[in-house]
Amino acid sequence: MNQMSPLTYPFTRQDVRFESGETYCSAWLYLPVGVERPPIVVLGHGLGAVREMRLDAFSERFAAAGIATLAFTYRYFGDSGGRPRQLMSVKRQLVDWDAALDFVKGCADVDGRRVGVWGSSFGGGHAITVASRHPELLAAISQCPFTDGLASTAALGVKGSLQVMPVLLRDFAARLLGRPPVMVPIAAAPGQPALMNAHDALPGYLALVPKGMVFVNHVAARVLPEIMAYRPGRSASKVKFPILFCVSTTDTVTPPEQTIALVRKAPHGETKLYAAGHFEFYMGDAFEELVKDQTQFLTKHLFVSLAN
Repeated sequence: MNQMSPLTYPFTRQDVRFESGETYCSAWLYLPVGVERPPIVVLGHGLGAVREMRLDAFSERFAAAGIATLAFTYRYFGDSGGRPRQLMSVKRQLVDWDAALDFVKGCADVDGRRVGVWGSSFGGGHAITVASRHPELLAAISQCPFTDGLASTAALGVKGSLQVMPVLLRDFAARLLGRPPVMVPIAAAPGQPALMNAHDALPGYLALVPKGMVFVNHVAARVLPEIMAYRPGRSASKVKFPILFCVSTTDTVTPPEQTIALVRKAPHGETKLYAAGHFEFYMGDAFEELVKDQTQFLTKHLFVSLAN
């Protein structure tokens, strides 16, 4: 249990698992102490990231405000199940989100009718998609969201895109021959082949890794066409409840202009702009500003009375 200030709730954290697909996702369940059947928010991370990379920081703040959280790691990553490892798939990750929602709705410690979702970066795109498919939810937060695969590919540049094509072709061949996947780096220095090679991508990822943990900086290259074709921002217009978009105005990964144009179509959307970069959202002053805004948003929309 972590004792907070007198104005906040203490909370506990449990290691849990829930079934998804052919295996399981590992997660942390945060429960505020002294709140009977609190509302709950499901948190999912970005491209190749795991929950240890600062999802605990957001969860702690939400739990201290009386909101339970479930922060999970996608299948094939971290300590979640599934093989081959580092296999990324848009479809499978969305199944993981649905499984996480099923888990919290059946959890006796929380109010499964007062549920929200929170996603960051690639998970921010998933949060939009999930929100559009689950009208029973009460709130959603999409942080520095991936909204358009074509726009993000353009941000990588023609040279960067061409650099990863040979790796993609080798992975397709490996898949056909039943061989282990061929990996592509998630983040690399500018000019190096990777899914992201902006100047702040590699240091940004590494800054999120807690001491003593090794960040596995690659995924199976076969996901590239899925990423390019994924355009979750187009689902914003289908979200029927309040959704908060936290957008970086200096984002090097998910171009803010395209994001703002897409998310403004959400009928109950609220957009907040931040000068911090894509990878600065998780720490320091930017984190403090974000988590304050997000906690206020969740408190407003999750602490509601529902008819029996």
